[in-house]
Amino acid sequence: MRSPLPAAATILVLAGCGGSEADPPAQPRPAAESEDVKAHFTPEAEARERSRGRFTTARVVRRTTLRAGPAGRVLARIGRQTEFGSPRVLAVTGRRDGWLRVTASERANGEHGWIRASAARLGSTDVWMRVDRSRRELTLRRGSRVLRRLPVAVGRAGTETPLGRFAVTDLLLTRNPDSPYGCCAVALSGHQTSLLPGWPGGDRLAVHATPNPETVGQAASLGCMRAYDRDIRVLMRRVPLGAPVVVVA
Repeated sequence: MRSPLPAAATILVLAGCGGSEADPPAQPRPAAESEDVKAHFTPEAEARERSRGRFTTARVVRRTTLRAGPAGRVLARIGRQTEFGSPRVLAVTGRRDGWLRVTASERANGEHGWIRASAARLGSTDVWMRVDRSRRELTLRRGSRVLRRLPVAVGRAGTETPLGRFAVTDLLLTRNPDSPYGCCAVALSGHQTSLLPGWPGGDRLAVHATPNPETVGQAASLGCMRAYDRDIRVLMRRVPLGAPVVVVA
């Protein structure tokens, strides 16, 4: 397990993840990177993995720019790690002349960025998540095969969970199971666009555990999806960084 990062660098600023508006932020750290994940992104595995999975991913291996288009306007500068200390693995949604179109948290919901292909190592996965907001259910899938169905809390009226396609950016462990995020959180690239007036936190979405399990299956959060501890631990083990997450009505 990696040593915890300084608290200032690890505060998880998510939008709809607390038990109440007054809850303090959690201070999570990245889950240990498994040997399987490390092997997945070696140069030797790249050609094999590139054609194996349904969804292409790109692990950033050097500092680069996120752009509005191939060789377009610079939107952000990104490095090998996310702001939470995880390896930066982006979902790839297109390619053009040495550039990769990616889903990144630096972009608004539904918008993409572009990075140079030479700044990343390609991988792939068949694992993805589908959230049915009206049924309050998350389905973990490998291709078309259902691996697990689990109930989740979704955003309540006024702070509904945004619809769209996102990607997993971080797998985070908290230092306190009684935190608003429970034991752990799967952070997403998406943003809550319906923030409460004066909300002191950030706008990032996540699927996470909760110290209030009675809210699971309800429209109860500020936008994030809450799951039972046992279910979120399964996601932490089985969902790779860069995996797609689709939220439907």
